[in-house]
Amino acid sequence: MATIDNLPPLRDVINTHDLRAKKSLGQNFLLDLNLTAKIARQAGDLTGCDVLEIGPGPGGLTRGLLAEGARRVLAIEKDARCLPALAEIGAAYPDRLTVLNADALELNPLEHLNAPIRVVANLPYNVGTELLVRWLTPASWPPFWSSLTLMFQKEVAQRITAQVGSKAYGRLAILSQWRADAKMVMTLPPEAFTPPPKISSAVVHLTALPEPRFPADPAVLNRVVAAGFNQRRKMLRASLKGVAPDIEDHLIAADIKPTDRAEVVHLEQWCALARNILA
Repeated sequence: MATIDNLPPLRDVINTHDLRAKKSLGQNFLLDLNLTAKIARQAGDLTGCDVLEIGPGPGGLTRGLLAEGARRVLAIEKDARCLPALAEIGAAYPDRLTVLNADALELNPLEHLNAPIRVVANLPYNVGTELLVRWLTPASWPPFWSSLTLMFQKEVAQRITAQVGSKAYGRLAILSQWRADAKMVMTLPPEAFTPPPKISSAVVHLTALPEPRFPADPAVLNRVVAAGFNQRRKMLRASLKGVAPDIEDHLIAADIKPTDRAEVVHLEQWCALARNILA
């Protein structure tokens, strides 16, 4: 599949519009349309879905999403240099692509989307984790999205899917696996990108659960987990002493040893601790 539509190859698009990736924007462009279409397929059946894409750049993944049948794509791009290339894609897929020149951290995309909504993006490295945490911690649940299919640095992807007891296990694993099923579905070497980053990348697919696995207040759970893993080498009775004055009693009530460290505490125990602190 040399091309997935009648548009020019991405390398030609980048040359035509002089789209050199900017490090300040966390840009690394994926030019292989075979790969962008494969990433789009990891999101599942896109027909009948609106898709939110952050940081489309020259539009490789955008083209994959549209070619795979997305009902409509809302692409949010901060870099105005990319707008002419994205406009060419919009012309090739009439009424199916909306492009907003905006900062994804400052925009409410729901004004432009209709359910069901899937988020699929090769996230800019400098905002990827912050966006994920926002999507995982809305005020109410279920969220606006049914699934997230996101590319990260491989190290971040491992932190999202990590299991208890592993070195990568931490706040991202807790927040991701509390309210979603999370799995790594693809890995990509540095040479797949222009310019090639120094590390490998990976695609993570998260499917929203109807309700969290265990009851807990989101703000309290986030605060407790952050405190525990910010000083992960310390025993929890020390790392969490700022969370509650009687933290040892709360830990014991949640079936956690005060001498345990954060990486050995299961998701269910973290949720029990959050409930106990709030009680």
